[in-house]
Amino acid sequence: MVLQPKSPMESQTEMTVRMFPSDANPAGNVFGGEILKQIDLIAGLVSQRHARTNAVTASIDRVNFLKPVYVGNALILNARLNYVHRSSMEIEIKVEAEDLMTGTRTLTNTAYVTSVALGPDGKTSEVPQLLIETEEDRKRFAEGERRMLQRLKERGKN
Repeated sequence: MVLQPKSPMESQTEMTVRMFPSDANPAGNVFGGEILKQIDLIAGLVSQRHARTNAVTASIDRVNFLKPVYVGNALILNARLNYVHRSSMEIEIKVEAEDLMTGTRTLTNTAYVTSVALGPDGKTSEVPQLLIETEEDRKRFAEGERRMLQRLKERGKN
């Protein structure tokens, strides 16, 4: 079966989740673990949209916690593919907190997640190549490839 290349726009996703007291500590700061959960969820959406098969998280790296998120904020996550290899995909995620009373949005987190596609047999499965359409796509792809090579080097696989 020949897999047709896909544009990053075909799997790009935005997700909005409201933060409640159960998501936070007694001071009203949302737990980092809750934000990581939402990052993992959106990365799964993007990777499955691209691969159209089961996909699992292989790594989450470069998670930056820039500003706090508070109870009552809307957490807005934007995610897109930067890079694909044979069965792996790098997803870039940007997280903003929106104060619903003022409409002010603040960049709170950035992250890179690597997902791996799995076939019905549980083994890695090839994914469609990424269709590079713009100079921005080309730049993101090259940067994603560098990060992938660095991850492999750190794991002793290169």
